[in-house]
Amino acid sequence: AWERQMASPPETVPPLAFWNHSIPPLPVINPPAHLQHDPPRRQRGGRNLALKTLDNFLTHRSQRYRGGISSPVTAPQACSRISTYLAYGCLSMREVVSRTRSMITEEGISVRQKAGLRAFLSRLYWHCHFIQKLESEPEIEWRNMHRGYDGLRENDFHHEHFEALKAARTGWPMVDACVVMLRETGWLNFRMRAMLVSVAAYPLWLHWRPVGEWLATQFLDYEPGIHWSQLQMQSGTTGINTTRVYNPIKQAMDHDPTGEFVRTWLPAMRKVPDTYLFEPWNMPQALQEQLGIRVGFEIPLPIVDLAIATKEAKSRLYGRRQLAEVRIAKQAVLEKHGSRKTMHRTRAKTAPEKAQLGFDF
Repeated sequence: AWERQMASPPETVPPLAFWNHSIPPLPVINPPAHLQHDPPRRQRGGRNLALKTLDNFLTHRSQRYRGGISSPVTAPQACSRISTYLAYGCLSMREVVSRTRSMITEEGISVRQKAGLRAFLSRLYWHCHFIQKLESEPEIEWRNMHRGYDGLRENDFHHEHFEALKAARTGWPMVDACVVMLRETGWLNFRMRAMLVSVAAYPLWLHWRPVGEWLATQFLDYEPGIHWSQLQMQSGTTGINTTRVYNPIKQAMDHDPTGEFVRTWLPAMRKVPDTYLFEPWNMPQALQEQLGIRVGFEIPLPIVDLAIATKEAKSRLYGRRQLAEVRIAKQAVLEKHGSRKTMHRTRAKTAPEKAQLGFDF
């Protein structure tokens, strides 16, 4: 069905020739305070900018797509950056798929660029797959996809942990830098989004619903179908996906080894020597005084012991997962929400479940 829809030509809509009356100005209605967030460095909107952004990606930046979308340093240029335009309807999914397929068949494009475009095309499919999850079961916006996980986190919500996360004061530089970037730009690459949710769900042990409501107000490209499915997937409440717990220290080592990203968004970290870049709380007191930076003040201390909190969270989740009734109910969730699609035309080399983790535009 997806292939048929994407391959069909756009419908021709006749102009409204019968309408010859002027339209009165619409009243200006201010949104509620919690929805007035306007990131100062956000993308600009509009159809023209949407087309320019898409064209630039297809013809140039797609060469960096594979291998460039995981790091927050390279992702702003390697990703297509059309997610906001898709969310607001400035671009249609069908035209993006059509343009991408046409570009893949162009003569003279490099092997690297073609690989990037094929990887991008597979993610366009996953975009629609996740939206279909919400259309099939709208309730997953507010309740666990697998009801066997009801009550797992709801009664243990740590408000001080949540406030620290929102304030970019968790004490883990990679996490806090991501929150600041999101606040300033309204955008973050997928791996870092997944890391934020994972940190919230495991070491901070926060239920996905309040975290999701907050993030929904921060993401300029908020798309409910993708957002809530991913919140549950990264929190381990779908019951059908492998649990992946992101270690924010390891993520920093892997994707920001020189500290370029962290130092861009956290000015206090610019004084921290490379030796203590990933764990600044280990800086000796004498060195802190010499550098004029204080851990626990300008640089927050970690709000929990990462290793201990993560180990406890995994134990609680796995304990619930092993219950007989939870294991039995898993099949029903899989039948309803599992992907049955095989991408014959652009077969990915990664397994579908792994491909979902690379869900970047």
